[in-house]
Amino acid sequence: MWPHKPVSTSEFITLKATKTMDSASLLLWSVLFGGIGTGYFIYGKKQRAIVPLCTGIALLVFPYFVPTVTLLVLVGVVLVAIPYFIRL
Repeated sequence: MWPHKPVSTSEFITLKATKTMDSASLLLWSVLFGGIGTGYFIYGKKQRAIVPLCTGIALLVFPYFVPTVTLLVLVGVVLVAIPYFIRL
């Protein structure tokens, strides 16, 4: 009658630890990319460079919309590399 499959205590603890570790990793990666984004934003504003400015804004905003750590890291690394490859 229950909608969920019963889990043992050890499975519950493992699931809980994985969820906690995932959220901690997500938070730390978000802070890292936010710090890099702040640096890009300040640099772009002072130098009047549009690519670092926009990349900085994107790095500050995108962690709010990414649900998984893997996707966060992949998108973050791509955004961090953009000013190196695109120079206007």
